[in-house]
Amino acid sequence: MVIDRTSVKKWQRVAVAGLMGFVLCSVVGACAGDQPKPTPQPTVDQVRGHADRTFEKLKQEEQERAAQPSAPR
Repeated sequence: MVIDRTSVKKWQRVAVAGLMGFVLCSVVGACAGDQPKPTPQPTVDQVRGHADRTFEKLKQEEQERAAQPSAPR
């Protein structure tokens, strides 16, 4: 079997060119996508409300622990 080197090199060039084209199209497609929107920052009132609720829960848990007799370890 005789292999013609010029035809092999031609197919190698076609394969490399095809892969390069695919990579180029992938990069362009990835860069063309929409940028993700940033999440909205909570307002000061929202942060204060969350902090107040959490603090109230902690105070309630502390009162519940104080009401329970201490268990021996």
